[in-house]
Amino acid sequence: MGMTKPDHDVIVIGGGQAGLAVAYYLRRANADFVILDAGEAPGGAWQNTWDSLRLFSPAGYSSLPGWQMTASKSHGYPTRNEVIDYLTRYEARYEFPIRRPCKVTGVERSGEYLGIRLETGEMLTSRAVISATGTWSKPFIPDYPGSQDFKGEMLHSAFYRGPERFKDRHVIIVGGGNSGAQILAEISEVANAVWVTPTPPAFLPDDVDGRILFERATARVKGEADTAGEQSLGSIVMVQPVKDARERGVLNAVRPFEQFVADGVVWKDGTKSAVDAVIWCTGFRPATDHLRQLGIVDETGRVALDDQQAIAEPRLWMAGYGNWAGAASATLIGAGRTARDMVPRMLSALAIPSKYGG
Repeated sequence: MGMTKPDHDVIVIGGGQAGLAVAYYLRRANADFVILDAGEAPGGAWQNTWDSLRLFSPAGYSSLPGWQMTASKSHGYPTRNEVIDYLTRYEARYEFPIRRPCKVTGVERSGEYLGIRLETGEMLTSRAVISATGTWSKPFIPDYPGSQDFKGEMLHSAFYRGPERFKDRHVIIVGGGNSGAQILAEISEVANAVWVTPTPPAFLPDDVDGRILFERATARVKGEADTAGEQSLGSIVMVQPVKDARERGVLNAVRPFEQFVADGVVWKDGTKSAVDAVIWCTGFRPATDHLRQLGIVDETGRVALDDQQAIAEPRLWMAGYGNWAGAASATLIGAGRTARDMVPRMLSALAIPSKYGG
């Protein structure tokens, strides 16, 4: 005797770019699904990024399935606001069923279904859950000796909005990826900025953009890459503000300091620098607290997967957290490719008759 019907065949948690890419293929298959998004407005994590953030690939290479982002008015690389506008129009264009703001507090097993508990106390059931909550809400800050003694300001790049309030202050920017380079570029115009990276930053040639990073990540996940000497999606794209910083001679990084003191940092050689603020461009961990009660999340926030499907809970699928959940799946173009492969597999695993076909 079967249980009562679930509320939906598929529930997607997260309405950012990964959730929308999955929704595109679910809708094309006429699947019964809903997206639960914690945000107040469309745009996913892009709502939280700093104002001057630039993508490092042209619009045509930063699009979700089915509908191209139009070319940017600003040197070919879309800005944060252009991405938010695109995602807003994308979800409206396809009329996806989205509940927002709708915060999921936990996913639990409920007989043959999964139960999705909402902050309101409501419980929804589904045959499958696609978790697409990304990483933005889980900023990672490494542990440095003396950090609790430091009296200055500490800010993760997730909460950085712009350089204005750092004017004339002594600022350290920690982290050698694209966010570190872009934030250093603009802060160094108004403040005394020092860039700290564990190893010398790896810059891409001026005429190469983020497309190469995507192809590299894809090749690596397929096992076709020579990974020696390569940083994963961390090589720095020479967007205009970063080129300008190089022209000003400020694109120089130093190796990490030894420890914090109340009013600054002490370097390896024992010298001390006064510091007013530290901006951590040190990345993110997966936002998977809502999956913890399933008992399948490791200490880094990851879930063991076999091609996006959770090994220990096969009704759960993961989309958009980075290479471990699909090649470049945390990028706009990677989200679409991951979803295209995942959705048909998921529907056949559920034995939901897919009405695929164009």
